[in-house]
Amino acid sequence: MSKDLPYWLGIVRRLWNLVRESHAEPLRGEACAAPAIAHDGIAITFIGHSSFLIQVAGRALLVDPVFATRLILMRRQRRPGLRISGLPAIDAVLLTHAHMDHLNRPSLRAITRAMRRRKLPAPIVIVPNGVEDLVRDLGFSSIHSLAWWQSFQLPGATPAREPVTITATPARHWGARLFHDAHRGYGGYVLQSPGSPAIYHSGDTAYFAGFTEIAERLHPDVALLPIGAYSPDSYRVAHTSPEEALQAFIDVGARTMVPMHYNTFRLGHEPMDEPLPRLLAAAARAGVSQGVHPLAEGESWFAAKRPGVPGVPQYASGLVQTGG
Repeated sequence: MSKDLPYWLGIVRRLWNLVRESHAEPLRGEACAAPAIAHDGIAITFIGHSSFLIQVAGRALLVDPVFATRLILMRRQRRPGLRISGLPAIDAVLLTHAHMDHLNRPSLRAITRAMRRRKLPAPIVIVPNGVEDLVRDLGFSSIHSLAWWQSFQLPGATPAREPVTITATPARHWGARLFHDAHRGYGGYVLQSPGSPAIYHSGDTAYFAGFTEIAERLHPDVALLPIGAYSPDSYRVAHTSPEEALQAFIDVGARTMVPMHYNTFRLGHEPMDEPLPRLLAAAARAGVSQGVHPLAEGESWFAAKRPGVPGVPQYASGLVQTGG
């Protein structure tokens, strides 16, 4: 018998326990309506897990949209906060890496079909290098791949649709979808548009020194950061604990943090209701509670532009409101 067999048996047992536990409780939550905002409004709506609808500069973007109830055998614990049928016209979909809880092919195909069914253009898709083949047959109008620090400007700028620049950022994680394709890239993104807050979605990541470099290069105002799947401690080689996520928020210098990657799928062995209280307690200890804005599925963080004043941010403070 191989000396490695007990190790792999332990992994299989832990995964099976997570799958079994994912079916133990009824599915909770209800979908809301996507917020209707003015062309110069800003809204970040939490769909669930690491999925967001971001409306900024007259554009609508999805990041890591997962609407599926199941990821092969594992069932989500809370329903998505939005329905695909209720999405606004989507300009672009951003995918942080190829893991199935972030790149869900059925959800992506449903999004492009929904746009075409409504006689709307299919969105573009932005992926890390090496992920192009996973999205090539899903109906996107074009595919754009980025390496860390590379940028792409969304096409179609008009007076009502201001330029939006998307920059790929580093992370400490891994990108393989299966065991043999470790060539695939991974990371996060910063979205920048004149007069709007710079919005950072980290993707999955462990805590690392790169957060400080992201602050120095891109100056995020809003940080969407993961707080779950950190137990056992060995998982923290690729994920942050709530306390590490808070330190990442401080490192990137953002004014607002929206936590993600918790309370949807049973990916770690911590209790499902543990990450958020730990984050809020750490924020209180650090004196930054006013900057942490947890969102329930379907809730939105709003901001509004205001005329530029030297030394003053060009958007008003965000408010958390229900999307429906």
